[in-house]
Amino acid sequence: MAEAGTRALFEKTMLPHLDAAYNLARWMTRSEQDADDVVQDAYLRALRYFESFTGGDGRAWLLRIVRNTCMTRYRKQRGISVAYDERVHPSEADPLAQETELLLESDLNLLRGCLEALPPEYRETIVMRELEELSYRAIAEVTSLPIGTVMSRLARGRKRLEDCMTAKGVRE
Repeated sequence: MAEAGTRALFEKTMLPHLDAAYNLARWMTRSEQDADDVVQDAYLRALRYFESFTGGDGRAWLLRIVRNTCMTRYRKQRGISVAYDERVHPSEADPLAQETELLLESDLNLLRGCLEALPPEYRETIVMRELEELSYRAIAEVTSLPIGTVMSRLARGRKRLEDCMTAKGVRE
C-alpha cells in the first residue's frame, strides 16, 4: 500500500513537469525521438529515486535528472548528431497574412538554428531560463553550478544568439 501512495505522490509532484522535461530534452538532444527516450528514462530514474526527493522545487529536481540523462547519453554517443527537420505547414489565410506568417516563420527558423548552434552549456541555460522560465537559483540547482556562472552563461549565450541573428540579417 505504501508503494501506491508513493506512486500517487510522484505522479502528483512530477507529472505536471512533463512538458518542461520534454522541452529541455528536445533542445539538448536536437531530436524528437531521442528526447522521448530521455524523458522516459529520466522519469523512470525519478520514480526509482523519488525517496531521495526532499521536497522543494520538483521541477528543478526533475530537470536535473533530465539534464544528467542527456549528458550520459551524449557521452555514450559522442560524435553522433541528428539534424533537426522542421516541417512547414502552409496557411490558408489571405496573401498578406500568409506573407507575414512566412516572415515570422523564417525568423523563428533562424532563431531555432542559432539556438541549436550554441554550445550545449549556453543552449541549456537559455532554454531553462527563456523557454522554461526557471529562476537563476533553479538553473543553478539543475546544473550544479554557482548562480554567477549561470548568469554568465546566460549573458554569453544571449550575446551569441544576438550576434548569430544579426549575422543572418534578422531585424529586431
